[in-house]
Amino acid sequence: MNIPRLSCPRVVIVGGGFAGIALAKQLSKQEVQVVLLDKHNYHTFQPLLYQVSTGGLEPDSIAYPLRKILKNFPNILFRLAHVEAIDVANNKVITNIGDLSYNYLVVASGSETNFYGNTTIAENSMVMKTIPQSLDLRSLILENFEDALLTSDLQERDKLMNFVIVGAGPTGVELAGALAEIKKGILPKDYPDLDTRRAQINLVQSGDSILKDMSEKASIKAEAFLESLGVNVWKNLRVTHYDGSLATTNTDVTFETATLIWTAGVKGATIKGLDAASFVTKGNRVVVDEFNAVKGLDNVFAIGDIAHMVTAQQPKGYPMMAQPAIQQGEQLGKNLVRMLAGKPMHPFKYKDKGAMATVGRNKAVVDLKRWKFQGVFAWFVWMFVHLFFLIGFRNRAVVFVNWVYNYIRFDREARLIIRPFKKRHNTKQGNH
Repeated sequence: MNIPRLSCPRVVIVGGGFAGIALAKQLSKQEVQVVLLDKHNYHTFQPLLYQVSTGGLEPDSIAYPLRKILKNFPNILFRLAHVEAIDVANNKVITNIGDLSYNYLVVASGSETNFYGNTTIAENSMVMKTIPQSLDLRSLILENFEDALLTSDLQERDKLMNFVIVGAGPTGVELAGALAEIKKGILPKDYPDLDTRRAQINLVQSGDSILKDMSEKASIKAEAFLESLGVNVWKNLRVTHYDGSLATTNTDVTFETATLIWTAGVKGATIKGLDAASFVTKGNRVVVDEFNAVKGLDNVFAIGDIAHMVTAQQPKGYPMMAQPAIQQGEQLGKNLVRMLAGKPMHPFKYKDKGAMATVGRNKAVVDLKRWKFQGVFAWFVWMFVHLFFLIGFRNRAVVFVNWVYNYIRFDREARLIIRPFKKRHNTKQGNH
């Protein structure tokens, strides 16, 4: 790896997401050598991936080079690497570019899609956790309409224009709203010789409410917003099988669809060496104490989505969201400095800043600690918060200009098939 060995302690951080970046910045002026490892050379602002998938934004507007984030911090080194395993007995990280020893290790590897063991859905559905996956979904959506123009088979055409989104959390709700707006404002202009009124957007939720982690008022209002946009909201319905053409459920309801998008859950992206039953709990998350130390290890920590911390404040663990990740990264940075100075660490205390989701143009729901509101004002608050947390002035400016342009023109300029997405196998619609 060509990492110089210094006299000061070495802190290795695995993952350049919200948690890893927050920790690195906190250690940027300390007497430690920090090595950040990530399989990508950029940080992804995941809350806006759905806008890349639906042509509202280009991917470079929600990604930011990790080296640029760290360029003013001489004690932080970055290496583009895939971490294959962790040797906790010998304090070593094993990667595809070599091994690296550490004094302290922080795992901030984030999360990955959870299919709950359903292999047919895993093989045939689309997911949206990374920028490449979002670009694949964008291409497939647009290709479906191009293919619908070419077929004279009405059933096949309907299948190509039928979208099923499984999981009605913020990602599923926001994606459904974006697709509904495309159907309403863009498809009739782009495809005047195609009856796009037959396009269907189905949002499927296994429970009895959408946005279940938000207030009841937010859930009810978001559902009303979606229905006003023409989205079919299915509750108490669980998709059990999908072969690339037909989705079946736990009832007699079925969906003939060429595109099933799975947003129904995530699990921790564990790494070999920390994936044993003694380390992980439900959801594949690594068990940590109130200082983010991994159970049974005194120099290995986990933060963000991968970390499962049970406290009186959160008996089921903290949600796998950006705010807990950022706050854990910042707090662990302060604790490592205290520990190196021989001082006791402070337990993590989460400051709940609320939750929000946008459903479409002028439609959003916001739950803050003291206030809950919906509609146009909530939509402006949602936009401001997301712009604020984007990294880099250019990204903020580009996203803002795109949003203003899209709002005025009711358009999505990035509906481009840059790299055609081909499904791997070939049933009638095939697998990807």
